[in-house]
Amino acid sequence: MSTSSLHPHGVFSAALTPLDAELAPDHARFIAHCRYLLDEGCDGIALLGTTGEANSFSAAERAALLEAVVAGGIAPQRLLPGTGVAALTETIALTRHALSVGVDTVVMLPPFYYKGVSDDGIFASYSEVVQRIGDARLKVVLYHIPQMSAQPISHALIERLRKVYPATFVGIKDSSGDFANMTAMVDRFPGFAVLVGADPLLLPLLRKGGAGCITATSNLIARDLAYVYKHFRDSDDDAALKAAQARIVKARELVSRFAQMASLKAIVAERTGQAGWQRLRPPLESLPLAQVKELLADAAAFAAAAV
Repeated sequence: MSTSSLHPHGVFSAALTPLDAELAPDHARFIAHCRYLLDEGCDGIALLGTTGEANSFSAAERAALLEAVVAGGIAPQRLLPGTGVAALTETIALTRHALSVGVDTVVMLPPFYYKGVSDDGIFASYSEVVQRIGDARLKVVLYHIPQMSAQPISHALIERLRKVYPATFVGIKDSSGDFANMTAMVDRFPGFAVLVGADPLLLPLLRKGGAGCITATSNLIARDLAYVYKHFRDSDDDAALKAAQARIVKARELVSRFAQMASLKAIVAERTGQAGWQRLRPPLESLPLAQVKELLADAAAFAAAAV
């Protein structure tokens, strides 16, 4: 099965969320960032995810940001908003809201507060969402990020969801970093879009039949990720492909030295000349000044080497 037959497929940015002086989502600045990411080669925007600080925002703030993005001219078909929260009714409300503004594909965390729950419990939660919404347009990308949610998405659960709701559960974002888990899902679930959350794994996963990526570092290197996506079938000896992959690896290392979201925001603040980009909503914190200086010096060297 070709990558293009999967839904969704391509390079999606796990977009950062800029904040205003009141620490609320800055709609205008976010829309501008979305346009930048699309111009850089992203196929779409995965907003309101982990990198976007979504779990620090209320349901009303999340809905307002999505509405603003669509009203700002970003096509709903290019958006993958996160709608999964701890409360069943809020997950339903956020998902229903996404459908109401023309978005048909969402990324959905499992309910994550209670630990040690069974697959039966997680299946019941996802099933309630689908049943109560009752809209055939809905497509769900599951979100496997056990290091944050402490609630893994098992293969048995995926199989059960796909059997009961084959047109609804269309893919998964795997942010575990476990490449064997990703390739096992590709092999076990034909037609199921497996998207990687770690940028350096995009190339090897595409070659195994993966669908693409939803990544944080795409806020900086979307062009390289888009190149890899378009040329992953080329030989490993292809100089341009090797160079793009090397930059992806180096960029991921760059933003992982210190706190990742704060690092990404500091670099975007430098690129745009907008210091407000450095704001994060508590409990997350901006980087100390010494770390910002070190990071930006390394980022400048990285950018210079890429020219």
